[in-house]
Amino acid sequence: MSPGKPEMPAGDCATVRLILDRLGDKWSLYIVGTLEDGPLRFNEIRRRIEGVSQRMLTLNLRSLERDGLVTRTVYPTKPPSVEYELTALGRTLLEPVNGLITWVRKSQPAITQAQKKYDRLQQD
Repeated sequence: MSPGKPEMPAGDCATVRLILDRLGDKWSLYIVGTLEDGPLRFNEIRRRIEGVSQRMLTLNLRSLERDGLVTRTVYPTKPPSVEYELTALGRTLLEPVNGLITWVRKSQPAITQAQKKYDRLQQD
């Protein structure tokens, strides 16, 4: 085991995998990042995340709420107004998410180059 690497207890693998699968889906981290600056209404979140359907956004917001990462607040207006916001737990995700985004931006040229090289070799 290398220094700084978390130890993976044998019985913990399934739990860790479920949470990583949940956060590693197509939309969850986009939603978390979109809510970084504060609460937003559903349609504002949808406008900011290109390509997400109403159904997928609804399902992901519900899952994030169930996981304790997002809160949903309904205001008694006509029609009701609903806002979504990161919880304190959800905010703790911002540092690793932003670190991952930084890594992707920094590594994207090397990844693209590796993909092109691989694709050329596969054609030969």
